[in-house]
Amino acid sequence: MRSILRPAALIETWFDNLRPEQHDLARILRSLVQAASPDLVPSVKWGNLMFTYAGTHAVAIVMHKDHANLQIFNGVSLADRFPELEGTGRGMRHVRFRYRYPVDEDLVRELVQACVDLMELSPRTGPGALTEEQ
Repeated sequence: MRSILRPAALIETWFDNLRPEQHDLARILRSLVQAASPDLVPSVKWGNLMFTYAGTHAVAIVMHKDHANLQIFNGVSLADRFPELEGTGRGMRHVRFRYRYPVDEDLVRELVQACVDLMELSPRTGPGALTEEQ
């Protein structure tokens, strides 16, 4: 029988596998995301640190060679309010943070809280969302 892997151990392994220049920024972003919304559930998915809300993807921390993206899955709905959001996809937008540069902590907290607030107003009913039977 398969067992569920312990998320905390996977998350720490994810951090352990980061390059030294990525480590501090990733920890800062994770701390800010979780402080903004303690209801977000962290996990590692697609090689990224993902946060879900009520079973639906909300936010992800994605590491790149010279920067990290804070991806907001419903970012297109927040783009008018947060001009810092970049991207052109159907729904997702991101904010780019360079390694060894200061993080706009207020922006991260406000953006994550706005993402979750919007999710509370418009629960997702499509793929990836939990149903009452689950």
